[in-house]
Amino acid sequence: MPLDETTPAVAIRPLDATPETIAALADLLIETVAHGGSVSFMHPLARADAEAFWTGSLAAAARGGRVVFGAFLGDRLAGTVTLLLDCPPNQPHRGEIAKMMTAVADRRRGIGRALLEAAERVAVARGRTLLVLDTATDEGAAWLYEKAGFHFAGEIPDYALKPHGGLTGTLIYWKRIGAAA
Repeated sequence: MPLDETTPAVAIRPLDATPETIAALADLLIETVAHGGSVSFMHPLARADAEAFWTGSLAAAARGGRVVFGAFLGDRLAGTVTLLLDCPPNQPHRGEIAKMMTAVADRRRGIGRALLEAAERVAVARGRTLLVLDTATDEGAAWLYEKAGFHFAGEIPDYALKPHGGLTGTLIYWKRIGAAA
């Protein structure tokens, strides 16, 4: 899918736990945290911690509990998002969007939107009718989620530490998908 006239086509696909994939995901996570992205980690993020996170996340994906998507421009990883599917027994209809990240150089070029659309398609195919997510109040991607049809549910103040210190709230969003849309 071309993002604009100057952007090469982006390819979105589920990721497997290869050493190259883990290294590329670790690079993206470290960059995101260094630039203030509130994705559960503090700056500076050690490479071993980033690699351990992605190793565990991709192992959970191999067991079917999630899907980790990569957005590629050529052979370069430009973004990622995770679709969490391992919900409690009383929530088999729900999925959660997590760890949305786009490389700093590739932001605001449609990659996040393409990742969300891929995650939504897979969620529908897996029988989900509701997606939820949260994003940081400070420097989060609320504008992206609202543009993609997510509805604002509320804000929790002082939810987490920002990567460089200080507290930020979190904004909660939801979207009906598939048959329930």
